[in-house]
Order: sequence, then C-alpha cells, then structure tokens
Amino acid sequence: MTTEPPVLLTVPGPHVAQLAFNRPRARNAINSELALAFGTLYRQVEADSDVWVVILTGAGEEAFCAGADLKEIAAGNGEGLAQACKTFSDFIQQNNRQKPWIAAVNGFALGGGTEFALACDMIVAAENATLGLPEVKRGVMALGGGVIQLPRALPRNIALEYIATGAPITPARGYELGMVNRLAPKGGALSAALEIAAAIAENSPYCVRESLKIAREADDLTRQELWALSETARVKLQQTQDYQEGPRAFAEKRKPNWAGK
Repeated sequence: MTTEPPVLLTVPGPHVAQLAFNRPRARNAINSELALAFGTLYRQVEADSDVWVVILTGAGEEAFCAGADLKEIAAGNGEGLAQACKTFSDFIQQNNRQKPWIAAVNGFALGGGTEFALACDMIVAAENATLGLPEVKRGVMALGGGVIQLPRALPRNIALEYIATGAPITPARGYELGMVNRLAPKGGALSAALEIAAAIAENSPYCVRESLKIAREADDLTRQELWALSETARVKLQQTQDYQEGPRAFAEKRKPNWAGK
C-alpha cells in the first residue's frame, strides 16, 4: 500500500512550482508530518534556481488548510506539533523567502490556513472559500502570524474586529477590502493563480525577486531606509545579465532569455 506524501510538489508550468497540502480527508489540517514535509519542500523550491514563482494550495476542493490538527493536540502531542511547525517558521515570518508566492485558496482556510495565505504575497480565493482566525473560539491564539499579518492586509479596525470575534471572512469581503487579489468560481482558484504565475514568469526573475525584497519591507522601514535599499538594488542590478538582456531583447523585437542573475 502506497502512502501519499503529506505535501505534494508538482511543476504545472515553466518556472512555476506548486505545493499542495495533501490531507484532504482531514481538510488538509496541519499535523507534525505535514509541517515537517512543508518545511523541507519550502526550502527546496526556494533554493531551486529554475523556480521563479510558487503556488501554494490544498488537495481537493473542500479545503485549502483547516489550520492546526486539533485531534493531534487533543491526543497530547501539542508540543510535538509546535516543534514541527518551527520547520516552516521562516516562511510564515518571511525572513528568508525570495520567490513570489501565490495562495490558491479553495474551501476552508481557517486559523493556520489563513496564516499561510497571509504569508504569501498574493491570494486567489474561490467563491466557496472561508478565511478567518477562529482561534479565540477554541481558547488559543493566532500566533503563527495571523494577529500580525491580518492588520496589514485589512484596515486596522476591521482586522481587530475579525481577530476579536473569530468571525469568518468571505472571499467577496476579502476582495472588497484588498486582502484577496482575485475571486474565482468554485474549483477555479488554482487556474486563476496559474494565470498570475505565468504572467510573473514572463518577467526577469532577478528583478521580480529584488523588487519584492524591498516591497515587503515597506511597512517596517523608514522612507530613508527604503530609498537606501533601492539605491543598493540599482547598483547591483546594473551588474546583472538580465539588465543587459531586457533592453537588448526589446531592441531586437524578441522575447527575453532571462538568466535570473
């Protein structure tokens, strides 16, 4: 009997990698095995120079990720799960991530599922998706980035209401408030995410990567610090192959052959 891996890695298009939480019978809830597998694959795709964009989704149409596996916690392995989750703390905290990540949210994405979606750079949500941070209803807190990232993704007062009430966020409401990039019909989140990924993959991977590095710091650094980062990026950019290739391809009326460096 073959056991399915808890996280699936596929390549749905040129320079695009796709990671899918793969516990559909448990609504793709995060247990220790899934946490460890995600940490490994996250680092793998980030280190792969042929991967320019990453899509994160969940197997099946019922759930993106239903958050932490409460059954594992109830069974007394809450500490083990917490330790396993440290393997993807870099992803949640965005400390070392360089590639653009797109969350394709299909179905439930509550608690840790919403935290994973918020940790991505963009969110595509199907009409049947449900986001939110219901932790306070269970006597726990959204300390995997939820209480930090939601006020950045939504207007502050509205975010505080959702955090304090644990109420669900509909895809339409998330789109209206700018948290969700695109709405998709049921079953269509992945297709919409692939469209965005393909558009990104047409561009210089170096320029996308370095642009996002600065943009991700926009809420945390002063204007002076951000301009200093931009100047450093300009100097580095002029020494890259992509900086030479882009204008040359334009002049020659052809598609650029990006080197990514």
